[in-house]
Amino acid sequence: MKKVRKFKLGKFLLFLLLLIIILILIALGIYKYQTSAVSSNTDSKIIDVDEGDNYYTIASKLKKQNLIRSETFYKIYIKLANPKSLITGSYELNEAMSVREIVKVLSDEESRENSTIKLTFREGLNITQMAKIVEEKTNIKADEFINKLADKTYLESLKQDYWFITDEIYNSEIYYPLEGYLYPDTYHFEPNELDIDTIVRKILDNTETKLNEYKEQLQTNEYSVHQILTLASIVELEAVSDEDRATVAGVLYNRLNDGWSLGCDATTYYAAKKPMTERLTQSDLTACNGYNTRCTSLIGLPVGPIDNPSISSIKAALNPTQSDYYYFVADTNKQVYFTKNATEHDKIIAKLKDEGKWAA
Repeated sequence: MKKVRKFKLGKFLLFLLLLIIILILIALGIYKYQTSAVSSNTDSKIIDVDEGDNYYTIASKLKKQNLIRSETFYKIYIKLANPKSLITGSYELNEAMSVREIVKVLSDEESRENSTIKLTFREGLNITQMAKIVEEKTNIKADEFINKLADKTYLESLKQDYWFITDEIYNSEIYYPLEGYLYPDTYHFEPNELDIDTIVRKILDNTETKLNEYKEQLQTNEYSVHQILTLASIVELEAVSDEDRATVAGVLYNRLNDGWSLGCDATTYYAAKKPMTERLTQSDLTACNGYNTRCTSLIGLPVGPIDNPSISSIKAALNPTQSDYYYFVADTNKQVYFTKNATEHDKIIAKLKDEGKWAA
């Protein structure tokens, strides 16, 4: 009887061992598959690794771009492989790369040196702010960038290549000739593309792409492209939602049509070369130049754009909402209030002050 029990126990242990081996092989097969390349597609995809990112936090980025099959198995690989530190930057990856190959690129100094550089310009930035971003991300100094964009010979070469750039940028009162023309977006550059001309032309190519959809409307409008961009740049800083942008544009047109000054603080900040986080002084408000629409002697649009507007603001400038409004004001929550006359406008301001929502 004992021999029979030992024989049965031995068979059971052998079966259990074989089962474990089979399960391990299945698990390894699943692991190998889940960490293999998603497809044979070698089209490039850009992944941005930002400050504060780690291998685990970028899992969702990789999955969203269809560069990995599974976030879970990707994280298991990271745990097992314990790769070198993740290096910030923009990387060119593709679906034909396995998890091992992707991680090697992300952790390799040589790959970092050969990776693309990302320049992100949000809507409403002006040229000086964009120049600082260029300086932070490249070896180009902000002043060098600004001076190049003011060089008349260089501007003339750009004017020959882009239909929307005209002689209006040469007005002597304009601070920065290409203000308003550099479309805000995220741009990627190879290391050998980090010169001013390549950067500027890539941005202007994007501007042209965005404006081409509205080319006929822009060229037949009673206002020039330069003036539309100028109006759009004001709308960009005075409104948040698309609905508000169109209504703000309508208010500005009402004032223009009736020969009023626009009276926009955003233009006064730009005229004074002050960030909008600072308070305007009385001298700022009354100083007259080509930009300050709070100066009563400036009737009509400023001499040029005061920032680089989004396509939403450009669309609003082309298709304003018709209304009887002549005034608007925004509270601390970015809600915009529209009124028909100064009395209503002053009441709104008094109410906002009482409620602690006055943004001035």
